[in-house]
Amino acid sequence: MRILVSGASIAGPVLAYWLTRHGFDVTVVERAPALRKTGGHAVDLFRPAMDITERMGVLPRVEALATGTTRMTVYREGVRRPARVDLSKFFQAASDRHVEVMRDDLSEIYFDAGREDVEYLFGDSITAISPEGEVTFEHAPPRRFDVVVGADGLHSNVRRLVFGDEAGLTTFIGAYLAVLSLPGTLGLDGEAVTHLGTGRTASIYSARHMSDARAVFLFRRDQPLDYHHRDVPRQKELLREAFAGMHPQVDGWLAELGTGGPFYFDSITQLRLDTWSRGRVTLVGDAGYCPGPAVGGSTSLAVLGAYVLAGELAAADGNHERAFAAYEREMSELVRRSRVFAAGAARSLLPTSRAGVWALARGGQLVSALPAGLTRAIAKLNTGGVRMHDSMHVKDYAVQATA
Repeated sequence: MRILVSGASIAGPVLAYWLTRHGFDVTVVERAPALRKTGGHAVDLFRPAMDITERMGVLPRVEALATGTTRMTVYREGVRRPARVDLSKFFQAASDRHVEVMRDDLSEIYFDAGREDVEYLFGDSITAISPEGEVTFEHAPPRRFDVVVGADGLHSNVRRLVFGDEAGLTTFIGAYLAVLSLPGTLGLDGEAVTHLGTGRTASIYSARHMSDARAVFLFRRDQPLDYHHRDVPRQKELLREAFAGMHPQVDGWLAELGTGGPFYFDSITQLRLDTWSRGRVTLVGDAGYCPGPAVGGSTSLAVLGAYVLAGELAAADGNHERAFAAYEREMSELVRRSRVFAAGAARSLLPTSRAGVWALARGGQLVSALPAGLTRAIAKLNTGGVRMHDSMHVKDYAVQATA
């Protein structure tokens, strides 16, 4: 059985790995000419994704490339004295198994895990998919596949081709995310520095193995901004406007926008499709059910979704109709809970008043002051809150070749 996967970031390589372990013939097509090295931000793997990564045999490599960020210094806008936050206690409260790792590093690790058994077509993209599985590409000759999977992110090409324009499929949840690469680690050594203001926050961090740093910006807007997701100059203009006058240090980070280095900008948007499958085509990860970048645990959800989709295709002996239905049943409640969590996290991380900013900073100090065991015990009482990701169940799919 031949399966085509579009996208080689996180969900695509994980899906390809497990599909080949179940005996399927897999091709991955990726628009970029090589694995993307875009200076991406750090992402979190919680217990379910950690368990799957361990089953893939690459957990030691992931842990070796963890960012190592365990402390945060928080400056409230207009207040000189900073607050000190112990991030390790937050991570321990949120998950029994957790690692923070750079997205580009994680993508490369998952790619390496299955590259010997997967055909990768870099520098190409799907232009059409017929109901019978005939696929045409920008460059490669047309080919037929039994199943096509869109693992190509929030702005999925496969989703657009199969489900139509994005209008009506996405829900803006009131915030924007930007990531900027800065030269040098600036002596951070396991510490993040955050400036927190009303409706906006800017942070900088690095990782033990990196020679540069990342500045991450989150800001609130009631209505979507007017820009195209590929119009980088306009995105930089909007970012400068959002953080004007926040702090001289933040001004220094923004000055790097003119250097032409790696840059990311996007809305924090949820996908709320009623179904992720149509005919021979299905979606996985952010392409199908993004709960919101940076706030909803979308990376862990994508890893779990890829693992479940591969397992259900194998359990159904390649019958895509039965497999897709089972896949959506397994993931639907997890996706719903992730959406609720992400919407709440976006509100909490970007307070709309000075009192809310004070409460957020003070809350970080209080959690840092409590014994780790106590914060973990309190957090475990609320599986819909910070422990939501750890409560996701990882089904055991027997790995055996299919016809």
